[in-house]
Amino acid sequence: MTKKVLLFGDIGIDDTVALIYAHLNNEIDIVGVVADYGNVSREDAIDNIHYLFETFDFPKEIPIIWGAEVPLTAEQPTYYPEIHGIHGLGPIVPNDHELVIENFFQIVEIIKKYKDELIIVNVGRLTSLATMFILYKDLMKTVKEFYIMGGAFWVPGNVTAVAEANFHADPVAVKIVLSYAHNVTIIPLNATQKAIVTPEMVDYIDYYGKTKILKPLMDYYYNFYKERDSAIQGGPVHDALTLLAPIHPEIFTYKSYPVKISQQLEGITRGQSIADIRPYIQVNKKQKKHRIAFDMNYERFFHNFISVMIGEHYKNG
Repeated sequence: MTKKVLLFGDIGIDDTVALIYAHLNNEIDIVGVVADYGNVSREDAIDNIHYLFETFDFPKEIPIIWGAEVPLTAEQPTYYPEIHGIHGLGPIVPNDHELVIENFFQIVEIIKKYKDELIIVNVGRLTSLATMFILYKDLMKTVKEFYIMGGAFWVPGNVTAVAEANFHADPVAVKIVLSYAHNVTIIPLNATQKAIVTPEMVDYIDYYGKTKILKPLMDYYYNFYKERDSAIQGGPVHDALTLLAPIHPEIFTYKSYPVKISQQLEGITRGQSIADIRPYIQVNKKQKKHRIAFDMNYERFFHNFISVMIGEHYKNG
């Protein structure tokens, strides 16, 4: 059965790869995209979505929704052009699009339309999603599931030694979401850093021509990671793996724990995600637990990712 997905993202390279994956996957139906600050500014994120939708001929009825421009911490966002490029699409510079009236509350219409069919997948900062819980806590209870790319549990972070970028950017928003959301699955760096797409995979996919801009995006992305870590074999597609989770849970190894997020705004622990693994805490029903993907099966990811990105041409083995 096709999954109805409302995607929240800060549309950089890996978000774009995730949207291409969703577009080519007949198991996923994107019913809206919320454009947030994060990898790039909100305005650049909106331009990137328009460019992507035009390039791949996404259905015109999919709404592009203006999300958050700044975090709930009231700080100015930090962008990452060294990873994603000045505009978020590596070497590609999309045209500016005419700005329209902000339509954030269209999220309400989408939730009311799909109700318990709807899955929210958040692959960027959590500010917009947290805002929905602040304004519409009861309405958010009608959403079927939430999948969140974020956190690092007992593995190195990618902003500080212990914190992942989405949780680090707005730990206040993360705390709100994890306090009020139900049926939450967290896809942290533990799993996503293993979702490596190698240059050979990119070339193979590019040969069949369905993904159009994938190669320049992933070449740019991999070059950054290669300069930072010469041992890495490709670029990690954090966000595509998170979109894969609602349709292929068998790829992941999950455990459920209460999760705490460090609210320190200064220092190394800002945004650190902490799973409370004390056994006597697990029996306390007042402690909300969240499902966490601590590992994933790379072979299954590999076959699924390639088969979706090239379609019928891919033959297992």
